[in-house]
Amino acid sequence: MFLKTHKTASSTVLNILLRYGEKNGLKFALPNGRNDFSYPATFMRMFVKNYRPGACFNIICNHMRFNAPEVEALLPSDTFFFTILRDPALVFESSFHYYKSVIPLTWRIHGKDKLTDFLNDPQIHFDSNGFNSFYLKNLHFFDLGFDNTLEPEDPLVDSAIRAIAERFQLVMIAEHFEESLILLKDALCWQMDDLLFFVMNTRRPTSVSQLTPELRTKAREWNGVDWKLYRYFNATLWAKVNAYGRKRMEKEVKKLRQRNSKMAAICISGGMAVEYQDIRDLSMRPWQPVGESSILGYNMRSNIEQQYRVLCRKMLTPEIQYLTDLGVNLWMTRLWGWFKTILRL
Repeated sequence: MFLKTHKTASSTVLNILLRYGEKNGLKFALPNGRNDFSYPATFMRMFVKNYRPGACFNIICNHMRFNAPEVEALLPSDTFFFTILRDPALVFESSFHYYKSVIPLTWRIHGKDKLTDFLNDPQIHFDSNGFNSFYLKNLHFFDLGFDNTLEPEDPLVDSAIRAIAERFQLVMIAEHFEESLILLKDALCWQMDDLLFFVMNTRRPTSVSQLTPELRTKAREWNGVDWKLYRYFNATLWAKVNAYGRKRMEKEVKKLRQRNSKMAAICISGGMAVEYQDIRDLSMRPWQPVGESSILGYNMRSNIEQQYRVLCRKMLTPEIQYLTDLGVNLWMTRLWGWFKTILRL
């Protein structure tokens, strides 16, 4: 079970899992009508497509607000649970940019640099009861099913971290993505080729706000619970790396990078991600934030050898399209997409 957190390279992990599940004939618990499990509602097993009492699945990996008992009811008792975290300052920057058009709290900020204005005095701008306000404070703690308005010193935060550590056998760290994947491979007895990936849902560099050291500190302080969570699990990750062996890890990461570089040369036209409007195959264009086209995608080479064509296509397929290929009727997501297109006109 992969808890897909927001703004953490989780879409890249999702692509890995979808390919692995397909390749090995595993049974997915998929959402119904949209690409998440009715987020931000707390997960319920009835959110699963075609759920029937007693149903058992192998993989759950779409966005949800975690609810351990409901998730556990769908999976074998020996299921491996993992998730991924990222520096909350960077999560905040990315979330603020991506969701600001659907967070009314940000509409009242009139300066040119809304993110800086918010961080300079967040108490003025934030209201925990505001629509979609969870995107602006301790988003990962919220994703994990806890109260995102708690302060870091609250004993409930420490008990929540203990509960997370007990439930999740691995918490990946986005800043150490490849090391995290190697630990995942080791835990699940995967092969190196199971880890192959292209980074999905990257943003155009000019759309990324470069946080000054002062703003980074303010973002971490504002998201203090997520910062505490991140530091705890960053330490646990490196404890696992040390147990695995630093030299051994370096060799494995090098192998993974070499394999990914080889696949990029085989699959990607031009070898890198391109702007949304430059993606030639319209069916391969990724989902975009409201009113923008800042998420990059890929062009697939046209002269790929037969043995690589299917793999290349799947590695380059964005989440929405991949879920459609798996049989999910994303009518709600597509309706929202149509509405977003109207807003861009």
